[in-house]
Amino acid sequence: MREGGSHGDQEGGSGSFHQRKRRRVGRGGDGMLSNALAGYLSWQQTAEERFLALEEARMRQEAQAEQRREQQEERRAKQERDHEFRLMSMLTRVLSSSRGTEDQSASTSRETLPVPSTSQTLFPCLLPNSAKAVPSMLWGDQTAHYRPYLSRRGNSMRLHQGILQEGYNQYHANKHDEHSNPHGIINLGTSENKLCFDLLQKRVRDMMYFIDVLGSFFPQSLREEVSKFLSDYCRSPKPLKPENVVVMNGCGSLFSALAATLCDPEDAILIPSPFYGVITEDVSLYSSVKLYHVPLYSQVPTGSDVRPFQLTVEKLENSLKEAKKEGLNIKALILLNPHNPLGEVYSSEELISFLQFAKMHKLHVIVDEIYMLSVFNEADTFRSVLSLDGLPDPQRTHVMWGVSKDFAMAGMRVGMVYSENRDLVQALDQLGCFHGVPGPTQYLMAQLLRDRDWLNSEFLPENRHRLREAHSFMIEELKKLDIPFLHRSAGFFIWADLSKYLKEKTFAEELSLWRCFLKHKVLLSCGQAFSCVSPGWFRIIFTDRLHKLQLGLTITLIHISVPPLSLADENFTILNGQSDIRSESLDSLIGTLRQQIHVSDWLEKHKPELPAGQDPTQLDVFTDLLDKARK
Repeated sequence: MREGGSHGDQEGGSGSFHQRKRRRVGRGGDGMLSNALAGYLSWQQTAEERFLALEEARMRQEAQAEQRREQQEERRAKQERDHEFRLMSMLTRVLSSSRGTEDQSASTSRETLPVPSTSQTLFPCLLPNSAKAVPSMLWGDQTAHYRPYLSRRGNSMRLHQGILQEGYNQYHANKHDEHSNPHGIINLGTSENKLCFDLLQKRVRDMMYFIDVLGSFFPQSLREEVSKFLSDYCRSPKPLKPENVVVMNGCGSLFSALAATLCDPEDAILIPSPFYGVITEDVSLYSSVKLYHVPLYSQVPTGSDVRPFQLTVEKLENSLKEAKKEGLNIKALILLNPHNPLGEVYSSEELISFLQFAKMHKLHVIVDEIYMLSVFNEADTFRSVLSLDGLPDPQRTHVMWGVSKDFAMAGMRVGMVYSENRDLVQALDQLGCFHGVPGPTQYLMAQLLRDRDWLNSEFLPENRHRLREAHSFMIEELKKLDIPFLHRSAGFFIWADLSKYLKEKTFAEELSLWRCFLKHKVLLSCGQAFSCVSPGWFRIIFTDRLHKLQLGLTITLIHISVPPLSLADENFTILNGQSDIRSESLDSLIGTLRQQIHVSDWLEKHKPELPAGQDPTQLDVFTDLLDKARK
């Protein structure tokens, strides 16, 4: 029994052992299954999260692709509108030429100026307030090509071109030289004094021997010389302080820096027109500050006026009111004294009245006196703003001068401003690192400003003498032709009225005459480049050597002695920047139009319709063109 019992116990123990083993295996299997299930769920969650992330990325890519497609479609539509507008402009020209008349609405659209916004840059013809705008030309067909690499401001800068830029580009590519290029273009348009190069060349060569700085030069030394120089030649009642002087690389940089520090973007500055046109780019390209024109007229003086193009406080007041009605925030007033292009020299009484007007309206006044030593008639006295005993508002009065005109050193690029406003001076100093003057140039300028014996006994008297002689020669030639002009004794230019040579007194005809001069190798400056409100005025530079003046005048006289010109006789440009058409006949204009038809189906989609009563045969020209284009 013990054996049986033992055996039974052994069997029972063995069964119990297997059961326990199975239970342990079961418990272990449950744990492995749980771990496997947990791992699967974790993997599934990770996979789902990754799938969702990929889905979100796909949706973002699709949204970006859709956005790009919309932008491309918008650009394409804009290019089509621009192309259609160019075609419409040419169609209008063809109709006008076939009828022998000029479309007056097109002439009106020529007198608009693009402002630095995208839509207005691409569609300048839509701009309002054309009476106070400056005609402008852009670079060929680039008006319709917005570059994605640039900002809107960058595209506006790239596409901007002043109305005379075409002439300067042609001049620089074909300069007149009596030896190497005798048939090149003679430049009577750039305000440079070329009468005293011999005097300057000798003096600067002498000073070069003593230059011992090729690295940095302390600006304070130049500031001290500038303050002493301006104190003497501006006849300041008190010595000017060096710490109130800021020197930069040219007056263009000063205009840009002053606009940035005195105005916010889209603010405006009053400026009498006509005026030196480059100031528009100086204050707008970087700072987006606008110029609001105070129009001065050439008509026979009436009312309180005693001379043509006279600036009065009444005109300033009227323009300020109009600007405020248009919602503009006027922050400053620009005065040019002596004036470019009028040659006007303001009296002390006039200056004080302008400064009092500005003080009343809390406007800054920027006075550009860059021609102050180029008043060559002894009977005319120049009075600097700095000579006034007690400025109405010293904290808002800032006076500019530079060496490019009075010292005939346009290439040296040295300009300076004097202001008693320490906040402004400190702000301008912060911009000095972008507009600094090289050390050797500072040294030369300091030496030159310090050399009063040479300036007073040799350079300035001889410079005035040569200016007076060249001016007399030019005005005598203008008198022989019975051409009206302003008889002024300051600057390098004569403001002459050539309107009698225009078939119609429009800016389009003025530009045609300007192109006629350029075509025959004489570069002048037309009035619309200076925002003149009266077409036909031109600025003629007389500060060049006598044989060049004689040659330039001879060429000019030959081509203005012919009957008045018309747009059909000379090249012309659609000034809204949409097209640049050079045509001497209707056939060449049609040829240009035919080329446009090759790349567009606009004519097929937009069949012209004539008003009731018009001759239907006028549409035959379009039908013929379309048929020829399809062949």
